[in-house]
Formats: sequence, structure tokens, C-alpha cells
Amino acid sequence: MSAVDATLAVIAATVSDPGAGGASAEELGIAAGVAGFAIIVLLMGGLGHRAGLVSILAWFERFSERVSGQPAWASLPCGLAIISLISAVFGLYWDVSMHIDRGRDTSVWGNPGHFFILGGLYGIFAAGFFAICLGREERADRPGPTAIRIADDWYAPLGGVLMCVTGAFSLIAFPLDDVWHRLFGQDVTLWGPTHLMLIGGAVMTLLGIAVIQAEVVRAMKAAGVMHLERAWVRHLRVVWLPGGLLVGMSTFQGEFDFGVPQFQLIFHPILIMLAAGLVLVMARIWLGRGALFGAVAFFIIMRAGLALLVHDALGESLAHFPLYVVEALCVEAAAMLIAVKQRPLAFGVTAGALIGTIGLAAEWGWSHVWMPLPWPVEILPETIGLGLATAIGAGALGAWIGARLDDEIPYDRSLRPVALAASLAIFAMLALPLFTTSQTDIRASLQLTDARSAPQRAVGATVTLNPRDAAGGATWFTVTAWQGGGRLVVDRLERVSEGVYRTTKAIPVHGSWKAMVRLHKGNAISALPIYAPRDTAIPVAGIAAPSRLQRRFYADKELLQREARTQDAAITYAGYGTVLGFALLLIAMLAWGIHRVGVTAGRERDTPPRDRAQPDEPEAGPERDAYDGGLPEWARRRTETVR
Repeated sequence: MSAVDATLAVIAATVSDPGAGGASAEELGIAAGVAGFAIIVLLMGGLGHRAGLVSILAWFERFSERVSGQPAWASLPCGLAIISLISAVFGLYWDVSMHIDRGRDTSVWGNPGHFFILGGLYGIFAAGFFAICLGREERADRPGPTAIRIADDWYAPLGGVLMCVTGAFSLIAFPLDDVWHRLFGQDVTLWGPTHLMLIGGAVMTLLGIAVIQAEVVRAMKAAGVMHLERAWVRHLRVVWLPGGLLVGMSTFQGEFDFGVPQFQLIFHPILIMLAAGLVLVMARIWLGRGALFGAVAFFIIMRAGLALLVHDALGESLAHFPLYVVEALCVEAAAMLIAVKQRPLAFGVTAGALIGTIGLAAEWGWSHVWMPLPWPVEILPETIGLGLATAIGAGALGAWIGARLDDEIPYDRSLRPVALAASLAIFAMLALPLFTTSQTDIRASLQLTDARSAPQRAVGATVTLNPRDAAGGATWFTVTAWQGGGRLVVDRLERVSEGVYRTTKAIPVHGSWKAMVRLHKGNAISALPIYAPRDTAIPVAGIAAPSRLQRRFYADKELLQREARTQDAAITYAGYGTVLGFALLLIAMLAWGIHRVGVTAGRERDTPPRDRAQPDEPEAGPERDAYDGGLPEWARRRTETVR
């Protein structure tokens, strides 16, 4: 049987059993119908508006211009994208919490978080599409020199195109996720490949918003109407945009925030350094002094609000988060030492070095205050080396993005190869901890003492290792219980004597709970099962939890991703290669867009005013009176409304 035949066989076998793989045929039909209807409505609204057949978008166009002071091709899509992103991030954390606490979905429509995610991602795609449909070639109303020409009188803002692409990238992840589950089983974790597609597309939408905001600021300055922009819009650009990007980048840390990571703990400081270096350096260069602290405040308020809403109001597990406060102070300190706009690369590298030392030390301390898995001294050498290198690389990359978005910074070709080298180095450092092994030669004896009797049985456990020093120098040594209908339990084992440890919390061992001992030492992550239910959908037998037991450790993934199934190597490579290909295309598209913003701004600055294309000024007469000095149409409407 070929790899293609094997793939089709697996998909066909799982259609009738949604618990083991993807959605049922009925659910797929409903989803396809809803998606088709939504796309038709979107096309009718956007293209009908351009043809003058649909008026509702014109009302939103005028409304967005009136309340924001920006042209509709920027204000309307940015406003819609902001609302959509808030919906998507809420749905994401609710969805992840439910998976951690309850396990896999019984159906596509049985998880309320999916509605918020799908609605948010559809809104992101719609925002980009509307931005494309609202672009015009009118006197001084074109979306700047970076605009993409669609037709003779149709120019789409570059940021709108990028938003449309990122939204489509995330939406594609949903059908791909269903195919992935059919091929490889239910990976009830955050870091599944298609899950990362969904998250990554939504996060990268914020770069599209940044590009369209850079475009609109330049267009308004060129038209001499920057004074029309509302103050609250500027505050959103300075505070919400970098703060939202911090929130987005922090979603990649989700497995560590909850305490159920499937990869090495060194990933956590690397991801924090990447987010801090990239976002804070970019924001300081592009948005100026004070933007960092507003962004960090927004991040903390947003993440705390999500935690309270999902944890306290909805009763799900708590997602922890870093602070980024000290990192922001490090960036401001670098700005006091180096001229930010004159030497952006030197500033970015210096800020990255400070983030990767002082900021890293601060997050290390914070991990011991609040994180479910604090960073131990055992990973200190790797943390210092990889964390510092990641922060410097992220600072250089953030300097490139910030310099390209800022039209006041002279275009510098030397930034591009540095940004490319920094990106490759970051990818290498992210790939390094992906490789894990397991220690399957370790055994343990467990004595379980009932803390609560059946049917809601919970136990305390004393773990005796063989060999006794198996957990010496461990990165983490915990008992984890999840997917039982209650909140996640992550208990860091307390050492009693050499090789003997005990729990500090009651561990549930009933119903659908899955309880295991997890050991992370070096690059090996292993697990020993304590209790797991029988699951006929996979199918697997149950694992009992008698008062005394002796078991060996297995590869952690075998227990953490119990529903996963192994496939032919060709199918596996094809699956991962497809996801990787989509991701690289998205990254290339974003890099091209950001580069285009900087190049066109540099050309505009370097071109003498007399050589620039100017709109034809009409002769004396009624048309001359209506010309109004080349004021954009949206600005004329805005001015007339004020009058």
C-alpha cells in the first residue's frame, strides 16, 4: 500500500469515530456550509460596495472615518481586527483550558471556545478583505506608495493584504487540523503543528495592523491632515498595538503557562526573550518614548483579565504569564545610551543584551514566585547562553522592523542581512530544544494513601526511584493529573530522602482523570502512569491505581498524548512538511511587506518634491473651487461634518 493509499484509509476509518480522530461527516458538512455562506456574504459586501450595489459598508466607512479621523481603508479594518483578535484570544485560552481540564472535544460544536476563535479569525480575514476593497485611486486618497495595484483605479493598502493573508493562514489551519487528527490522532496539547498555524496567523495579524498604521500615518502627513486623527486612535497605536503583540507572542508560551509542556523547559526563557526583544525594541524605535510602559501595562491587564475570566468566572485552569516590566526598563536604559533613530541596529543589539541578562534574571525570579514550573539551576547554563543569544537576535530583528515602519529613519541596507542572520539564528535556537529523548530504564515503587475515598478517589503518593539518583539534578519532577473534568493538578514532588519523594497535593485517580509522574532531566522527558481510564475510542485499556504498585517510566509523549498514533514515515514527513511550507510562505510574505514599507518610504524621502508625481490641478472654474488643495475625499467629508 502506498503512502497516499494509507493516508486515505486512515481518514476513512476515522470519519465514523470522531472521538478518535477528526469530526464526523455531518459536522464537516455543516462547517463547509457555514464557511461557504460566510465567504459569499463577505464577497457580496466587499465587491458589491466597490460596484455601488451594496450600501451597508459605505455606512461603516463613513462612521469609522468620523470617529477615528483616519481614512476608512485603515480605520475600519483596524477596528474590526482589534475586536476580532480579542474574541480569538479569549476563545483560545478558554479552549485550551477546557482541553486541559476535560480532554478532547466530543464534537466540533461542543466546545464554546471554538465559536469565539472561528468568529475572531473570520473577522481578521474580513478586516483585511475590506481594507483591500476600500482602497481607491482618488485625488490624494490612495493608500500611499506602498499600496498594491489591483486594477486601474483600485489600490489595496499593503497592510490590508497582509492582514487578509494572515487571516487566511489561520482559517486554513482548521480544516488542516481535522485532517491532522485523522492521520495522527488527537493531540490534546497547545503545540500541535496546526494549532501553531492557527495561533501564528492571528499573532502575525498585528504586524499587518502595524504596516497599515504606518501607511496611513504617512498618507495623512503627505496630505497635511495629520491633525484630523483622534487622540484616542494614536493612543491605541502606541499602547494597544505593541501590547497586543506581546499578548500574541505570549500565547506561544501557553504550555509552560499552564504547566503541561511537552518539550524541554529551556523553551520557556527562550520564548520570553524572543517576545521581549522583538516587540519592545520595535515599539521603542517606531512609537517612541513611553510606548513600552503603556504596552506592558496593557499586556498585564489583558492577561490578568483573561486569567480571571477563564479561571474564576468559567472555572477552568489558570494560565500564568511573565511580566516584561524589567525588560521594558532595559530597553529604555539602552535608549539613554544610544541614539535610537540614528543607530537603530546598535540600539537593538544593546537592548537585547540587557534584556538577555538583567531581564532574564528578573523573569527567572518571577518563575519562582508564580510559574507552575520554576526554572531550576540545572538549566542555568543553557538559559544564559540561549536566552542571551535569543534576546540579542530578537533585538536586531525588532530594530529592523521598527526602522522600516518609521518613516523618519533613513533607509539602511545593512539592516536587512543582519535581520536575516538574526532570524536564522533564532530559528536554530528554537529548533535545538525540540529534540528530546526518554529514560525508560528507570523504575519506581509507589505507595498510594487515600486522601478521599471512592467514587471521587484522590490519593497522596510516596515515590521510591530505582536507581535512587534517577531524579538528581532534574529540571522538573512532578505528578500531573489532568483531563478529569476538574482543574489541572501539577504537584512538584517533595524530597524525603535519597531517591524517595512524596506529593504535597491530593491527586485524583477516578473517572476520566489521567495521573502520571513526570521526570525531565537533561534533554530526556519521561513519565510513569499512575492512573488512566479505559478509552474505547483510541482504543486503550485502563490503568488501575492500587495502593502499592511498581512500574517503569515510558517516553513522556506516550502518556501526555495518549490519543496520538504513529504513522508511516512518508505520511509524517508530508504532514509536517505541508505545515512548514505554509509557515515559511507566511513569514516570507510578512518580511516582504515590512521591507516594502521601508524601501518605499526611503524613496519618497530621497525624491525631491518637484520630481514627485502630483495630482493634476484643474483650471479656474467650479472644478477648481471643489479641488480644495488636493485634500483627500475622506478628509473633505470629515471637515464638512465638523463644520
